[in-house]
Amino acid sequence: MSLGAVGAAILILAGQADVQAGTGAVAYRPVAAPTPGVSSICPDGLCGEAALEGLLQALEATEAGARDRPVHILQIGDSHTAGDRITGAVRARWQARFGVGGRGVLPPGVPYAGYAPMQVEVTTTDWPLRTDVLSGGRLPVGVGFTGSEADVADGAVMTIAAENSAAFDKVQICGEGWPKDAELALTGSAGLRTMVFPGSRDEIWQPVCQTAIFDTLQTRLEIRPTGRVKLHDVRLTRQGPGVELSNLGVVGGTIQDLVLRNGDWTRLELDAWRPDLVIIAFGVNDGFAPNFDADDYESWLRGALAVLPSGLPVLILGAPEGLKAGTGGRCGGRAAPASLAVVRDVQRRVASETGVAFWDWYGRMGGDCSAERLATAPEPYMRPDRVHFTSPGAEWIGGVLSDDLLAAYDRWKAAKGEAD
Repeated sequence: MSLGAVGAAILILAGQADVQAGTGAVAYRPVAAPTPGVSSICPDGLCGEAALEGLLQALEATEAGARDRPVHILQIGDSHTAGDRITGAVRARWQARFGVGGRGVLPPGVPYAGYAPMQVEVTTTDWPLRTDVLSGGRLPVGVGFTGSEADVADGAVMTIAAENSAAFDKVQICGEGWPKDAELALTGSAGLRTMVFPGSRDEIWQPVCQTAIFDTLQTRLEIRPTGRVKLHDVRLTRQGPGVELSNLGVVGGTIQDLVLRNGDWTRLELDAWRPDLVIIAFGVNDGFAPNFDADDYESWLRGALAVLPSGLPVLILGAPEGLKAGTGGRCGGRAAPASLAVVRDVQRRVASETGVAFWDWYGRMGGDCSAERLATAPEPYMRPDRVHFTSPGAEWIGGVLSDDLLAAYDRWKAAKGEAD
C-alpha cells in the first residue's frame, strides 16, 4: 500500500471510530505541514539581504503611512511562477500585513490551456496570444517581460473578473497600434475609459504604456480594440499604498528567456511599473537541459541581471529540488540531474559577486530527496513528476519564502531601531 493510501486509510479509520462513538460524523484530521528545511548556505534561507534595502525602506514607509503608491514586487520565471500558486501565497500574506495594492501585471490574454491566476479570472474571444520561449535565441521576437504578445483587432474581447481582494482603480497597458493608430475601450464594472495607441510614424513604431484611472474600485474589466493593436501586458493596480505582486512566468522558460526579451519593451515596462523588487525565478529547466554548460549558464545569468537597472533590489530564487525518473537514484528510484546543483552554485556565487540577494529554495524545501518525500507524503506537496508543487505544496513553500523575507524585514527594522 502506498503512503497516500495509508494516509487515506488512517483518516477513514478515524472517521469510523467517531461514528462508532456515536458522533455520526467523519472527523477531518488535517495533516501537519512539513517543517521547512534548514539552509546550510544562507542564514534563515536568505543570503545577501542587505541588497534588499530599497524594498525594506518601501515597506517601512507603507507601514508608517508615508507612501502613496503600492510596493510593487515583480517576479519573472518559469512554470513555478506562471502557475501563481507560490506567488499567490506570498501576495496574500503581504497584502494582509501591508494592505492591498492591486493584483499586478498579467499577460495580455490567456497564455496556455488551464491558465488560472489567483484573484482574477481571464477569458478571451477572438484574441490570439503568442507566447514564445526564447531560449537559445531561436525566436528573437519583440516581447516584453510577460514573454507574450496579443495581436488583436475589431471584434476581439478580453474580460477580467476580479475578486473583491483584487479590485482596482488603475489600469496600465503597454502596446502599439499596427500599422496605424488604434484604440482600446475599457469597460469597468462602473465606468468606461479609452486608450489610444499610436501606429508608425515614418516607419518608426511608437510603443507606449497607457494608463486609465477609474473613479471607484472595479471588479470587472472588458477590453475591446478598434483597429489593430499589439499588446504586451495588462496591469491592474491601485493608486494608494499596499502591496502588489506581479507573476510573469513562461512555461518551459530558462534564464535565456529573460535575456532575449526586447530591451525597448522591458525598459518601457520598468518605467511604467516602477517595481521595488525584482525576483528572478529560473533554474529548473536550465538544470534539466541535456546540453547544459556551466560557463554559458553563468554568462546568461549575468546578462539577465544586466537587463535590470542599477540599484533596483533583486532576489534570485535558487533552483528548487527536482528529480528525474528512470535514473535508479536513491530518491525512490529517481535522481536530480547533476547540473541542477551546478545551477544553484552559480546562482549563489553570481548573486554574491553582483550584490543581489539569494534565497535557498532547495535547502528550505528540505534538500536532497525532498521532492520525493513531499510527493509521497500522506498529503502530497509535490506532483508525481517530482518537479511541480501541488496546491497545498505551493501554498506551503510560498509561505516559507514570505516568512523568510518578512523575517529579514523585521530584523532590519530592529537593527535600525537599535542604531537610532
